[in-house]
Order: sequence, then structure tokens, then C-alpha cells
Amino acid sequence: MIQFERVSKKFNLHQERARSFKDLLVSLPRQRNGSARTQGEFWALSDVSFDVTQGQTVGFIGPNGAGKSTVLKLISQIIEPTMGRVGVHGKIGALLELGAGFHPDLTGRENIYLNGSILGLSRHDIRGRFDDIVGFAELERFIDVPVKHYSSGMYVRLGFSVAVHTEPEILLIDEVLAVGDQAFQHKCLDRILTMKRQGTTICFVSHDVGTVRRLCTAAVWLEGGRARACGDVDDTINAYLRHSAQEEQRRSALDDDGHTPDILDGHDGCEVRRRWGSGAIDIFDVAILDEHGRRREVFQIGEPWRVRIRYRAEQRISEPIFGLAIHRNDGFHVCGPNTDFGNLRIPFVEGEGEIAYCVDRLPLMEGTYLVSISSHDRADTEMYDYHDRMYTFRVRQVGRGERYGLVTLGGEWQWKDH
Repeated sequence: MIQFERVSKKFNLHQERARSFKDLLVSLPRQRNGSARTQGEFWALSDVSFDVTQGQTVGFIGPNGAGKSTVLKLISQIIEPTMGRVGVHGKIGALLELGAGFHPDLTGRENIYLNGSILGLSRHDIRGRFDDIVGFAELERFIDVPVKHYSSGMYVRLGFSVAVHTEPEILLIDEVLAVGDQAFQHKCLDRILTMKRQGTTICFVSHDVGTVRRLCTAAVWLEGGRARACGDVDDTINAYLRHSAQEEQRRSALDDDGHTPDILDGHDGCEVRRRWGSGAIDIFDVAILDEHGRRREVFQIGEPWRVRIRYRAEQRISEPIFGLAIHRNDGFHVCGPNTDFGNLRIPFVEGEGEIAYCVDRLPLMEGTYLVSISSHDRADTEMYDYHDRMYTFRVRQVGRGERYGLVTLGGEWQWKDH
């Protein structure tokens, strides 16, 4: 359905042109010193190649400025490649930019007809789908209001609804869904999954790698205009996350002189970069333990799991709160229990002490997880000590059992033969 063959796209960076005589007068000093000349060339994409087959859902991931939106604009034929070839075979529906294709002075009703016509629908076709478009967007009260008065969320509702109701063979979605409210995002994702089951080819740009994992079967990682990896969604996302973590670690390790230390790893270096707080309470030892009190890094699903926190307070601290957070290694926040939520009141701490969080049956599914540990005051205005994702453990499934998802509910199947 989509073919990119060694595609490159160049943009020329220009100073903004004067739109009035006043702007021209203001810009004259800059023109005299040469700052208004062309600022150079920018290659948004460089030698990018990939294929998208019919019915495939492909996620495009990478940092801002990587070239993801440029890829979608090339697919939609809004722009042409500077070099290489882009082949597209199928009717396209696209939601690329907030309000793209809408005329601000026209009403929502008029824009539906305008946008539908641009996407190749006849007036009769649009009339037949009009109620479904408006109903999905939930804009019945505002459909005859000029869209210049719409909020960003209303723009997204209408734009997405028009795009998916034109029954495209290829659906392009940029990051704009993030503007909508949570309920509408879920509604959009459900619609995308339905279209996926119906065989629609989908290209999806998002910074939410969890959503990309859920929706997509393949992914393309773009970095600096180049395709760093493409293929299986899990393999590509994991490669991207590893690279991002390494880059973040490298940047945080830069000293004041701009030099990178020779050693980036190690407990001491990690502690400096990923720990902060006033120090009124010092968490000096954290251990992840099994049911026998032994330190473990690998657990089976359903095993007992325990975190032991040893702390030291030089002076008496009244009513401290201790907590932890678990993140999956793709950044998804699993949970964040603390002593306050658990109705454990600690009147005060002074000197050394120990606190533990115990789970009888670990419900987490297979994966790698990062643990953060914290201690703060009851008003949550002073952080005594925070260890940001400094501790790692893994969960594995051994033998038969559930293998997919985030958690297991631990329920039992029952059957009666009548």
C-alpha cells in the first residue's frame, strides 16, 4: 500500500517575509547586517526506505523533529520528496494537523461538506454519513457554529470523525489525538481498532509508546531524519527506549565543563543522577526480597514479593510518609502505593529504622520493572529522599499460565456440563 524508496526531503530555512510596509521597515536593519538571508538547508528525511502492506498498522516513533510528521505528509501527497520515490496505492483519510482542511469562518456543518469533498466524497455520500459524523464527534449543539470558535478538542473531534467516516483504505493519524479528552481518546482508539480488524491500513504517529504497542504490529523508529530501525513493534520500541535511556544518561552525566566522564555506569554515579531530597531522612538501603527474605532480581508470576526500606533520621521527623512506585521498562506507571494510602500512620522516626511493603501474590505479567522509593512529609511539600527508578526486577512465566497483558487477576474458571 505504501512504498518509501530511499526518500529524502529538504526544506530551505528562510527568514519570514515582510507582510506589510511596517514589517519591511522593521526588517531593514536585519537585512543590512545580513541576518535576513536564507538560513540554510534542513534535511527532514535522509535516505528513508520502508514498506507498509495492506491491512498493516504501523507506528512511527522518535523524538520531536525526527521526521515523523514529514513522512505522513509525503504519504498524503501534501508535499513531494526531494529525492527518492513514494508510492501510495489507496484512498487516504488523514488527521495530520489541528484544523487542517477546515475554513475558520465556515460552520462545522459546512466544513464537513468541504472536507468530505476534498477527500473525494460526493454531496450525496456526505449527506448519508452526516449524522454519523456529527454523532461520533459529539458536536450536535455546535455543528452550526463557525469552527473558529471551536476549542482544540472540538477541532480534533470533528477532524477525526470526518477522516474515519470517509471509509479510507489508508488512515494517517498524527499526534493530534493527544489534544482530545481522555474519554474521546479511548473512543478514537476503539474506532481505530475496529478499522484495523476491517483491514484498513493505518499509519500512526505518537510519543505514547504504550499506545503504539497496543495498536500496531510494526513500527518505524526515526531519529534525525533517518530510519534507525523498522520491523516488529516490540523490537523497534525496545531499541528506541534503550537508545533514549542511554542518551538521557549521557546528557545528565555531562559536567559543568561539558566533558563526558569515562564511566557512565555504577551505583555511585547512578545515585547522583537519580536521587534527590532534603536529606532529613536518608534511605540508605533498599532490597527486593522473596518470601524467605533473600534478595532476588527475577520472580515468577504469583510469587510473594517484598520491598524492604532501611532509613536513618538524624533528628526526629513527625509523621513521615514512605512510598514506592513501579514502572514498566517502557515507561508505563503501574502503581504508586504509600503508607498514607495504606492507612499506616507513623507518629515519628528518629535514628535508624526499617519499613516494608509486602505482596502475597505478585500479579504482574512478564516484563522488566523499575522501582522508585520515596519519603516525604504529610503535606507533600518536602521530599526527604527520592530514588527515581533505581531498582530493577524482572517477572517471568514458568510453565503454564497467562502470558499477555499487564497483570493477572488470579481468577478461576468454572464450568458446568448440563
